[in-house]
Amino acid sequence: MVVLAVLAVMQYQWMTKINEAEGEKARKAVHDQAERFAEDFNKEIQNIYFNLQATSASFEKNDWGPFNERFDFWLEKARYPELVKEIYFSGTKTETDLRYDRDSRAFVAASLPADVAAIRQQFVTDKTFKPVHERPLLLAQPVHEADLNAGKIMVRRLSGSADETERMRVSPKIAGYLLILLDEAVVTGKVLPEFAGKYFGDGEYKAAVVDGSGSPVFASLTGGGPDAAAKLLDVSPKNFMFFGNRELMSTLDRQEKGSGEKQADVLINSRLETRAFNTVGKAGGGDKVEITLRTEGAPRTAMFTATTRGEELSGIWTLQVQHSAGSLDAFLASNLRRNLALGFGLLFLLATAIFAIIWSTRRAKLTAQRQIDFVSSVSHEFRTPLAVIYSAGENLSDGVAKAEEQVSRYGELIKGEGRKLSAMVEQILEFAGANSGRRKFNFADAAVNEIVDSALLECRSLIEERGFELETDISDGLPHVNADKAALGQAIQNLIANSVKYSNGNPWIRVSASNGDGRVKIAVEDRGIGISKGDLRQIFEPFFRSKEVVDAQIHGNGLGLSLVKQIVAAHGGTVKAESEMGVGSKFTIEIPQG
Repeated sequence: MVVLAVLAVMQYQWMTKINEAEGEKARKAVHDQAERFAEDFNKEIQNIYFNLQATSASFEKNDWGPFNERFDFWLEKARYPELVKEIYFSGTKTETDLRYDRDSRAFVAASLPADVAAIRQQFVTDKTFKPVHERPLLLAQPVHEADLNAGKIMVRRLSGSADETERMRVSPKIAGYLLILLDEAVVTGKVLPEFAGKYFGDGEYKAAVVDGSGSPVFASLTGGGPDAAAKLLDVSPKNFMFFGNRELMSTLDRQEKGSGEKQADVLINSRLETRAFNTVGKAGGGDKVEITLRTEGAPRTAMFTATTRGEELSGIWTLQVQHSAGSLDAFLASNLRRNLALGFGLLFLLATAIFAIIWSTRRAKLTAQRQIDFVSSVSHEFRTPLAVIYSAGENLSDGVAKAEEQVSRYGELIKGEGRKLSAMVEQILEFAGANSGRRKFNFADAAVNEIVDSALLECRSLIEERGFELETDISDGLPHVNADKAALGQAIQNLIANSVKYSNGNPWIRVSASNGDGRVKIAVEDRGIGISKGDLRQIFEPFFRSKEVVDAQIHGNGLGLSLVKQIVAAHGGTVKAESEMGVGSKFTIEIPQG
């Protein structure tokens, strides 16, 4: 038991640690899954934003070829070409707005919808620019007057500060804005459901999307907060521009460390290509490092994106992921409880097995002791009749008793003791047959009053010999029962014999039979020595004899009540005992009606 207690403590500690480790693993997995969901979705939006660019020259010359090429390229590669609902252009120097007509493949004069016009007005009134808007779902990008030619890159670090740089921005003027209106029904009805099925289709997690105000856009979560979140509608490229000269960074490193003398100004010629360049930003403060581009000569590639602060590009919708159990913490707690219950259940089974072994061992020991007592008592019970029979037979054979009256008395004595021996042998054989399952009962429709009368008749000589007062109360009209008359009568006789045996000098017996609750009740009551409460639980066990009975040297073998219980159980009934020490006992047999 001490080992089991130690195991229980260790098991709790192990399972708690395992649950914590599984929790960390699950949190990382769902976070990574949410990030991949967001990255995949944002790529679709970024592909629109960066592919559908236009230059001011196209609108000045009405040359739509470059834009059509970009639009066709996007249509060919796009997973959801129906995402783009309309494309508008709003210039800064003219009041005429344009709409891209897909049939004529050209921008034609058109009025901006009221909600789009309201967003366009914010660029003028508030002097602020945001690339993504959610009411309506709109992508906005500036169209510059001229291309920015990139030929030289200069990084200048201010003296005394490793985090600040001299800012020398060369920005062309804005000629207008390209406004790309997205179809929100396609986003919420097709794109988001497909992505949710792709990344969280196994049902373990639920995905929902809320807008900037927290209102549901796609699905909704219940219960606790999300287990993972990621920003959607983020058009800030994580990796967008790369410098084609691969020796750039190594050259910078040599310039910095070469002679142990830092350079205040570093000027490097390099070609700008549309490859990847890792940008670093901080919320509310713009980029940590700015790279200034100076125009010189014809550019190999021209690419312009909006210059804005980090939080303005960081996405306006939020993907929320929650475990189907309400939260990942709730699932982990439930899983821990289940594992602990299983583990402690196994330990409980082990403890129960130990107690069962101890109980079985003690019971086996008690049964063995009772068997020894049984053999001893039976031997004693056999010895007395046999001694009487032997003595009487010896007297008869030696001619001690010659008179007819004496011979008759000896004969009756031998017959009575022989009857006792036969009864004990029969009782032992009945017990052995009942326990081996070989005893067969002959059930038939029987009248209860006849069975009781027959049992009383068999016991009448014993009752009269001991001078007992017999009371009977057999109700009229008792229903018949399905019973073995001989076996049930034997059970009643055993109860009557016990009442006579344990009368303690108070010769009174009452036998009654009644009907109630669909069962026939046969009771045998006496005013004998009684049974203690502790012994009442064991009196129907084989070989059991109470200490008081053994001390009083009352003959018996401890099988009578056990046989009564077996017979009554075979009839589908029960037998119960009520007793009080020094007052008497009452045994009641209940048999279901036939």
